Amino acid sequence: MLQSKTNWKFSSAQTESLDWDLNGISPLIKELLIQRGITSAESAKEFLSPDLENLYNPQGFSDISKATERVHKAIANKEKILVFGDYDADGVSSTTVLLKTLQELGADCDYYIPNRFTEGYGPNEEAFKTASDNGFSLIITVDTGIASIHEATVAKQLGIDLVITDHHEPQEQLPEAFAIIHPKCSPDYTFKELAGVGVAFKFAESLLGYFPKHLLDLVAIGTIADLVPLKSENRILAFYGLKTLSATNRPGLIALKKVCNINGDVSEEDVGFLIGPRLNAVGRLQDANLAVQLLMSDDQEEAEHIAEMVQSINQERQKIVSDIVKEADQMVGSLEEQGVIVVAKEGWNQGVLGIVASNLVRKYDRPAIVLTILPEKEQVKGSARSIPAFDLFSNCMKIRDTFTHFGGHSQAAGMTLPLENLQLLQTELNKIINQQLTKEDFSQEIEVSKTIAIPEINEELVNEISQLAPFGMANPKPIFHLNDIPSDIRQIGNMKKHLKMQFKHENQLLDGIGFSLGGLYDHISPQTPLSVVGELGINEWNGNKKVQIVIRDMKIEERQVFDHRGKKRFDITPYVNNNTSHLAVHNTLLNESRIVPDEITCIRYDADISLLDEVNTLYLFEMPTNLNTLQDLVCKTNPSNIHVCFQLEDSVFMKAFPSREDFKWLYAFVAKRKQVNLQKELPMIMDAKAWTKDRILFMSNVFFELEFVKIENGIIQLNADPMKKDLSDSPSYQERLDQAEVEKILYYSTYEDLRMWFSDCIKDGEMPKEEVTHGL
Repeated sequence: MLQSKTNWKFSSAQTESLDWDLNGISPLIKELLIQRGITSAESAKEFLSPDLENLYNPQGFSDISKATERVHKAIANKEKILVFGDYDADGVSSTTVLLKTLQELGADCDYYIPNRFTEGYGPNEEAFKTASDNGFSLIITVDTGIASIHEATVAKQLGIDLVITDHHEPQEQLPEAFAIIHPKCSPDYTFKELAGVGVAFKFAESLLGYFPKHLLDLVAIGTIADLVPLKSENRILAFYGLKTLSATNRPGLIALKKVCNINGDVSEEDVGFLIGPRLNAVGRLQDANLAVQLLMSDDQEEAEHIAEMVQSINQERQKIVSDIVKEADQMVGSLEEQGVIVVAKEGWNQGVLGIVASNLVRKYDRPAIVLTILPEKEQVKGSARSIPAFDLFSNCMKIRDTFTHFGGHSQAAGMTLPLENLQLLQTELNKIINQQLTKEDFSQEIEVSKTIAIPEINEELVNEISQLAPFGMANPKPIFHLNDIPSDIRQIGNMKKHLKMQFKHENQLLDGIGFSLGGLYDHISPQTPLSVVGELGINEWNGNKKVQIVIRDMKIEERQVFDHRGKKRFDITPYVNNNTSHLAVHNTLLNESRIVPDEITCIRYDADISLLDEVNTLYLFEMPTNLNTLQDLVCKTNPSNIHVCFQLEDSVFMKAFPSREDFKWLYAFVAKRKQVNLQKELPMIMDAKAWTKDRILFMSNVFFELEFVKIENGIIQLNADPMKKDLSDSPSYQERLDQAEVEKILYYSTYEDLRMWFSDCIKDGEMPKEEVTHGL
């Protein structure tokens, strides 16, 4: 058996009870739409055919008319306008949208992005004072500002009009700004979940007086990269934004797509996994001005130069993340003692700690807090990520006094706290999480749309599913469940990190690829049905298209038998899991090639098994002397996984077993000679019958045990009037017979027969035997 890493939650959406249909919609697409809460033909049509006409009027925002008028006035009076942005992909795309808009209107404008390391997030007093000194009388924030109570007061004192455009969660007290353009602060604006760039775009539309379709490429980047729900307006903006991005003539985006190796149509995955991370990387390692310069560039040569710099920064970011993840991973202790993982070290880069925390959450299914130690300030500072079952924000607010600064939401947070409070943080959060969650709550969930069979999977189906794109938050790519026997399972990629396999039904092949699942390779036995959940897609390589399933998780519900027979060097390490029980069985002390870790219990076959509990994994290092002993052990321990690790130096089964005629001949030979000196006449018998010495001595010993002969000083002679007995009455004969049978079933059998024997052994509670009767 193989446990899944996540809990699989199968959709319970009922399609039969909904009496609606739409031309061109298959039953599958209807089912997937219903799973997304789309329960009418009208809403289905709106979802499948996004329309710019369905976007809401920007005038629904509170203060947008006032802010628009103020900007137009500033332009007319030649006032200097400063766009104050943020350093992530949403922030820099928002900054670019508003800058392009102001430039089109002829404004005297500039932008400012705070430095993550020296200034931190959001507007700050010093930046506003500098802006005032430089003659700016109007500041417009994008993707930030809604929590800037103090900074709004400073702006007012400086005589600067502050217009805040933001989408982050408003606090109870709002800043005293000239105007606030925020969907959640606008009762008359219907959609509340725009990204920062979406809000900036709405303001741009109001300022320009027309719909600025040419800015949608930038809107797509911020909307998708910021992981806002891709529904309603966000879906429309992302849908058309991706089309605009695919055909963009913006030099910066052309250059960025080039370093990302994006050709042709741009997908939401291209933005989420290639474009967004590169823009984010700049702000993670330095100030984000370079990212804005790239997006603002009107010169292709300059843009390509900047794009290469951005690419280099992203590669540096990837290495830093990899190094910190390795260090943090080594610092993670026993998960039984850690409901929340807290790791901290001096010198870790603040800008990437959120990524590191996300890595730890994925690996350990625990909330993770990753902090860098700032010894000169006697502080620790960093980021946290959580699991769905644990609300990071509300629970950290219960220990608010532990922090100097804290902010975030249920699944992510940033924080600063005194170094002396580090242990207190972990202790208190562990108390809280252990009170709230059970062991099962820590496993993350995968929403499974439907169980599907290989004959149903084809390119047409994948294209049909693509009607639901762009995928993202609130519109996840459908996850399908498949149960079949895989073949050609292998590890691929750097460090064998990924897993590849094939599923076959008649003449149809389906490729499966599991990214970062290479570690499961050793835990999948041959010819075992495998349950996988994953996304269907098309892998295109050198012009060839093949449908594949991108595996997210897998499990095996059958008992597994792993065949290591004959391997002189068997490494047990890949199979050991501290969270499961293991038992190793042998007859003699294990030699150095079969070292068993200390945490695994080892017993001999002749041990008392009455007190043994069931185990997850059973390792059989040597063969038993009889099958019943092994059967009793397997039935008692009921293992989910059995590793058969036998080596055989001297095989009984492979030696020709003396036949009834062989025994008759030797008996007659002794009878004719009256007595036989084994030492002298052994060579003659060996030559005459082509028998080995071991064979002759064995047969002689069988006669002796049956009291057919007596042997004294190497002389063998018949007993007078021996009782008739079966050969099987001889202990030596029966022992060799049993050993041959053990070897035949456990060592020389095919893998399929071996697996079937263990299955029957446990299922029936008794070992199937052949009744063998031998006698003279």
